[in-house]
Amino acid sequence: MKKEQLFSIIEEKKASLIALVRDIWAHPELSLQEFHAAEVYTAFLRSEGFTVETNVGGIRTAFTGTFGSGKPVIGLLGEFDALDGLSQKGGCAEEAPIIPGGCGHGCGHHLLGAGALAAAVAIKAYLAERGEGTVIFFGCPGEEGGAAKAFLARDGVFAKLDAALTWHPEDRNEVVSGSCMASLQAQYAFSGVAAHAANCPEQGRSALDAVSLMNVGAQFLREHIPPHDMVHYSIWDAGGKSPNVVQSHASVLYMVRSDNVKNAKQVLARVDDIAKGAALMTGTTVRRHFIDGTANTVPNETLERLMQQQLESAPQPSYTAEELEFAAKLRETFGETEGDPIDTAIHPLHHSEAVKAGSTDVGDVSWLTPTVQVHTASFPLGTPGHSWQAVSAGATGAAEKAMLFAAKVLAATAQALYEDPQTLQAAQAEFRSRTGGGYVCPIEPDAVPCIPGDVF
Repeated sequence: MKKEQLFSIIEEKKASLIALVRDIWAHPELSLQEFHAAEVYTAFLRSEGFTVETNVGGIRTAFTGTFGSGKPVIGLLGEFDALDGLSQKGGCAEEAPIIPGGCGHGCGHHLLGAGALAAAVAIKAYLAERGEGTVIFFGCPGEEGGAAKAFLARDGVFAKLDAALTWHPEDRNEVVSGSCMASLQAQYAFSGVAAHAANCPEQGRSALDAVSLMNVGAQFLREHIPPHDMVHYSIWDAGGKSPNVVQSHASVLYMVRSDNVKNAKQVLARVDDIAKGAALMTGTTVRRHFIDGTANTVPNETLERLMQQQLESAPQPSYTAEELEFAAKLRETFGETEGDPIDTAIHPLHHSEAVKAGSTDVGDVSWLTPTVQVHTASFPLGTPGHSWQAVSAGATGAAEKAMLFAAKVLAATAQALYEDPQTLQAAQAEFRSRTGGGYVCPIEPDAVPCIPGDVF
């Protein structure tokens, strides 16, 4: 089967794929709660003849769709979770929540999952003709908070893969290189004693004071960790709304980042000590609950070069005057007026090993098998991630065209790996060289996927 035939299969499935995208966008679900999305995806996979496994790794919204047999085994990674507080009308150039305080697809994961799925469907047709090789679509929940891929990596779910491919909606067309930061999250719940804040404050032990002191301690910690390390926090429970009651309970969620998991664990251990100190200072007790973690990504230049070839040869989208006009209007809302409203350039590959800000659980997959990612211009140029503008742009025809473009790049890259064993072997040799120290899993042994607000 020629590469152009893969593209034709994706075009033939375009209507049903776009319908899936719009369905997921219209039903945004937060991390580890993507029950509607999981149902829609698994139904689609079954209708296309994939063997579906649900509840993968004990995660209710994780699933796989498998087709074929034998080697190579290529994985396609899909995501579909949304973000809190980003409800927004689609195709609207002003901030207009559908549900105030509701969630929305501010990172384009409604597109991400569908693009990977489209590639899997095309590769299924290719393997049916070829007769050898396996493709697995991984439905990966909770990238925005839950790190499902890291839990699945800990439990060996990706061990069978010879390579993994994925993509992410962005504002430009490029193959991703370099690394990202490892991250760890833990929640600290303080318990004290309630009392009347005026009549008998001496009888109270304030859990909110403990959270406040912990946050002060963390501020001082920042001066004494490496410059590239980061410490973030959010208060999940402030103990109530009455100032005349000594708060008997309060909790705070911490995230730390570093260039690798080992270093991130060292920073988190110091945060743990700060929590213990805050409890001692306030006469309270503290319970610590590990939430999740992600590893830094391992770049693979061999796969990057292969994917760059496919990015340059796949047919690019064309945009209507209306799509370009809307993109220009949306850009004005975040102060961008220069340049093309949608970036149509194919950016050259710049292989790098530099660590970039941000974290993703794709990193954990990259420690277990050669992995590569591509970006396609799904948002107007310069669109901030995790913004209402990204939610709005994600519901447009331009974004759907970018999803189909990404699907074609992924499918062509997978086909090239099936047909060129030498390139696959070279990618695996490079992978072994880069991961010689072994995978340090960020997930603690007894941890289970959870939502921070539900752990206490």
